[in-house]
Amino acid sequence: MNPTLRSLHGIAELLLAGPQYRASGTVRLKVTGGGFGTTRQPELRLDGDRLVAGERVVALNGRTYADAASAVGIEAGAPDGLYADGSAAEPGETIVLEPEITARALNAFALGQRALPAFAPGCEPVLWPEHFDLGIVLGEVNYGISPGDSYSPEPYAYVGPHRPREGAFWNAPFGAARPFASAEEIVAFFREAPL
Repeated sequence: MNPTLRSLHGIAELLLAGPQYRASGTVRLKVTGGGFGTTRQPELRLDGDRLVAGERVVALNGRTYADAASAVGIEAGAPDGLYADGSAAEPGETIVLEPEITARALNAFALGQRALPAFAPGCEPVLWPEHFDLGIVLGEVNYGISPGDSYSPEPYAYVGPHRPREGAFWNAPFGAARPFASAEEIVAFFREAPL
């Protein structure tokens, strides 16, 4: 996996979801202006390439997760025992945030944050730290956005039915995936799914 995408995934897990889970019992994250953040205490967010905790702002590129966490008064670490997959990032690893890839990933989440409620009004998208994707569930179908991962280094929208489907639309091991350039393209893709 790309080092920047791995680092962003690690930030979601070790600097946001882990501390939030230990304090508030949930790993659900949300897209924010400029990045993503916690939904409960402690109030933490990624803003571009910086970790923001109240008045404290820490540049992340080139720091370890542990050093960044210490600078804002939290302990770095994934949510213990909650899931088996994840970024596999460790607190002592150095964060790598290449500006172009970081901007592309955060833009993908911002577009997804607009598209998902437009497609399913009343549903609140969740940024899940385990797979590092933004999604909703309608019935037995997952709809979401990945900023890039081991399946594809580029951002993509996905439709993942809980039961496998057959046909030309279903082009990925988990259902269907498609690159996008706008929120409107994402919504059109979701509506195209033959369910």
